[in-house]
Amino acid sequence: MSLSDRLLAGDLRALARLATHVENDDELGRAALARIYPSTGRAHIVGVTGPPGAGKSTLVNALIGEFRTQGRRVGVVAVDPSSPLSGGATLGDRVRMMERHADAGVFIRSMASRGHGGGLAPATAGVVHLLDAAGFDPIFVETVGVGQDEVEIARHAHTTLLLQVPGLGDSIQTIKAGILEVGDILVVNKSDRPGADELVRDLLHMLSLAERAEDDWHVPVLRAQATSGEGMSKLAERIERHRAYLRETGQLAERERQMAAIELSGRLRRELHRRLYETGEASTEFGQAVEAVACRRADPIAAATNLLVALSAPR
Repeated sequence: MSLSDRLLAGDLRALARLATHVENDDELGRAALARIYPSTGRAHIVGVTGPPGAGKSTLVNALIGEFRTQGRRVGVVAVDPSSPLSGGATLGDRVRMMERHADAGVFIRSMASRGHGGGLAPATAGVVHLLDAAGFDPIFVETVGVGQDEVEIARHAHTTLLLQVPGLGDSIQTIKAGILEVGDILVVNKSDRPGADELVRDLLHMLSLAERAEDDWHVPVLRAQATSGEGMSKLAERIERHRAYLRETGQLAERERQMAAIELSGRLRRELHRRLYETGEASTEFGQAVEAVACRRADPIAAATNLLVALSAPR
């Protein structure tokens, strides 16, 4: 039995091995994704983002417990930043969630961002597909936590949780970067800290300024203390309510199309990069194009167009 068939039969060891192949983007990993893809599309994908120190991992850990009490199998993809020197990552989320390691209903995969911007790793979508095909639902995707540029997660998830905590500076900075717009649910974590009331008030005020139709989803602002579990049942309920909202309004299909478009665009970019730099297939054409642009014999637009033609030609 192949690893893909074993995964579809519920073998978690096969899932772990295939996740490595998918991260490496090797032939076995690509073949596995092709094999299991028809069995995906059942899980609800929940993105979790926010600034460093917001308590994302602690909150995900608490939500795992909440959904496990409902008998749900929970998957987690936790993306950690890569070292700019070694390319490695601390993968600390696995350490924080070690209490779940013996629970067969929970699968946690830590991934290095490998320098990819937007708070995600290049293979995030592929690993999510593996978890989906293996029957995990919901699947949480926790971003790196590098600051205010983590808007990419909203294009890879059905529901996005945006965490904020009091004491990290002027909350109005949140709206300046536009990150407030990515959240379907806003969570003020560590809400026992001074300044929590003011942060909730500011977030509600920012949301009140947004123009929305009558049937739009009204983004809630929830208080939580992930370390104690306070507010987790309400947060889990709101996640389920948003899932129902997407289904009832037909927006779920639109988000699926958006997610497919983003994943396909990313795959095209990686495949182009692979063919240009890794396989040597187009090394001659690329080198010639670089020389032509550098010597001003061709402009970058024309050179890029010619390279695309060359790459698409039968070989």
